[in-house]
Amino acid sequence: MNDGSVDRTADIVRTYAERHPQVRLVSHPTNLGYGHALRTGFASTRGDAVALIDGDRQFRIADLSLLLERWDDADVIVGYRIVRADPRTRLLIARVYKTVLRSLFSLGVRDIDCGFKLFKRNVVDSITPQLVSRSAFISPEIVIRSQLGGYKVVEVGVPHHPRTAGKPQGATPKVIARTLTEILRLRRSLGRKRQPSPR
Repeated sequence: MNDGSVDRTADIVRTYAERHPQVRLVSHPTNLGYGHALRTGFASTRGDAVALIDGDRQFRIADLSLLLERWDDADVIVGYRIVRADPRTRLLIARVYKTVLRSLFSLGVRDIDCGFKLFKRNVVDSITPQLVSRSAFISPEIVIRSQLGGYKVVEVGVPHHPRTAGKPQGATPKVIARTLTEILRLRRSLGRKRQPSPR
């Protein structure tokens, strides 16, 4: 899923797709945001298993095998970073973020914004039309709506690697403000209904 990248992402993927028919490029003409990219990506997927993997090289595709070990006893398998390879400031923001989400939505997931998740087809078909977030809050929203839908969510520890390219955008004031707005909007839309903790 190419969200209007101005580098050579689209060209590189097209080259791979010419040699490997299982590779398919889906692009936005301009950058519409992480949440919009995920919604478009989910809507474009095929097959019985749908994996979410951020393209910043901090996760290894081979580690999907760790999530697949829980395939038979869960609907959503959520990765959690065993040791986060992020700067201290980002770790502090993540801790506050998790505390807020636990308070507002009773989420028991330990690493709610980990960009490494695996879903069964029926979950994606069910929750994708409900997703509204444009910011990185879409990652918690996916888990919240999965739990509301009665799907079983489990967590699996995964390795996390230092970023080798690109710059993180999730901690800018603009993104934080948008994320807070979306958190409050979803909380209001859900009313006072409490979220069940994942088993």
